[in-house]
Amino acid sequence: MYYVVYGSLYLLSLLPMWLLYPLAEGLALVLYYVIGYRRKVVRGNLQLAFPEKTTAELIRIEKKFYRNFVDSFMETIKLLSATPAFIKRHFAIDNPEILDNFYDQGRKCQLHLGHTFNWEIANAAMPLLCRYPFIVAYMPVENKIFERLFLHLRSRTGTILLPATRMQRAIIPYRNTQYLLTLVADQAPAHSEQSYWLNFFGRPTPFVRGPERGARIADIPAVFVKFYKTRRGYYRVTFTTLADHPAALPEGELTRRYRDYLENAIREHPDLWLWSHRRWKAPWKEEYRKLWID
Repeated sequence: MYYVVYGSLYLLSLLPMWLLYPLAEGLALVLYYVIGYRRKVVRGNLQLAFPEKTTAELIRIEKKFYRNFVDSFMETIKLLSATPAFIKRHFAIDNPEILDNFYDQGRKCQLHLGHTFNWEIANAAMPLLCRYPFIVAYMPVENKIFERLFLHLRSRTGTILLPATRMQRAIIPYRNTQYLLTLVADQAPAHSEQSYWLNFFGRPTPFVRGPERGARIADIPAVFVKFYKTRRGYYRVTFTTLADHPAALPEGELTRRYRDYLENAIREHPDLWLWSHRRWKAPWKEEYRKLWID
């Protein structure tokens, strides 16, 4: 069954983008108007995040989000057959010297980013553009066919994939090497009672503790990644150092800085963030007061 799914998607990936994008537009219309895929979640999240915006403004963001969502799906399929030259044309780094400086110092580095489109192109491009071995912590997929497909897709340009559910053990073979570890740190934690809590878009929100914990223990520089689009299918990122020496920071400060940069990036380009994710599903409880870091 895997080869049937892979073969079908690979054949689709051979189409040029000028044919894939019209397919994406049709699919976006079906998802939005016919199926209504997660529209309540998307609209509810937008209303929570931007209470100051009018209904018309929120609907404009909502529609742009669905277009970007489906565009990113088609762009990800294209990666199954895309050449390195194609990938590098569609992704660029504004200030690679930030990573180069840490590399020249002989230091490891962490990238902290959010679910901003198109992170899959970034995953494919980074091993081609940076000097570090590129490691990504990923969440395993329960469906074995799609797990195998995503592992192939995400590793075909050289990315090293480590399961986030077993990260402490999986990183051991690399602990004495110089690497660039990428952490998508805005997901809703599985255990709210073990998370940091702070305001995100003015609402109490849990954040995973792992990225900060790892950076502080090993004193690994942490860098925030901001995505933006220059035109359809073409993405750029800007790096900002969150902390050169995280071990010198008080507990919670690195997560607060990440939250600030992430929220500002989303406000700047709201249609590029994954609003279909139920980010605020965990309710605040007074028993979490000891975990509050804001």
